[in-house]
Amino acid sequence: MSESAQLNVLISGGFASAYERLLPEFKRMSDIEVATGSGASQGAGPQTIAAQLARGVEADVVILSREGLSELIAANRIATGTNVDLARVPLGVAVRAGTPKSDVSTVETFKQALLRAKTVAIGGSTSGIWLTTDLFPRIGIAEKISVKAAPRGRDATDMVAAGDADLAVLPVSEILHAVGVDFAGSIAPEIQFMQVFSVAVVAGSREIEGSKRLIEFLASARACEAIRNSGLEPLADLQVSKTTKHGPCSLALE
Repeated sequence: MSESAQLNVLISGGFASAYERLLPEFKRMSDIEVATGSGASQGAGPQTIAAQLARGVEADVVILSREGLSELIAANRIATGTNVDLARVPLGVAVRAGTPKSDVSTVETFKQALLRAKTVAIGGSTSGIWLTTDLFPRIGIAEKISVKAAPRGRDATDMVAAGDADLAVLPVSEILHAVGVDFAGSIAPEIQFMQVFSVAVVAGSREIEGSKRLIEFLASARACEAIRNSGLEPLADLQVSKTTKHGPCSLALE
């Protein structure tokens, strides 16, 4: 990788907070410049990561939901053998800052919170697709609630902060550091969707070495604390070896 080279990264919102915390350290230790763009993991519209790659937006590395990455792999957009699962995160509920926090700890209280809300905001990507096609029909409220899908999780929390929605259901990592909202809690385990965020090198990248260094860093022990502080659970342990007792994140805590 030449001294003047630069990595181009496309990232979705769920891992963005951890990535923003980690990027300055990666730049310092690697002396690699990184330009970052954003896009949705899945869904419709021109700003999904898949749509951006399809129209020629330059990218060396993508960070997005495992579901979105699987679609890119199927479309031959990913360099073979470079994908790594970084972290997982549960779904939670955001309410406007300073307002009462609904109890969402059981299936029934979660349902009642949704039914009381005039408008429920969700993301238009992986978690929102799952909510509207799987969970809401499964718990019998799909036809009983008013749902607004936002292009990004940040747009959904903005709707709640502005009073345009009573609550939002999103990955916890997209709620904890959002402005103008409070975290009401994670939804009940029986109906929980643990969303996995993954990273990979884009097929055709001219910066393979630097891309792999970034992936190695994000999956290392150095990254674990920032990932946890962003509301996600690191999965780097699982990438090292299924036969060893510990991975890098558990080693970092010993």
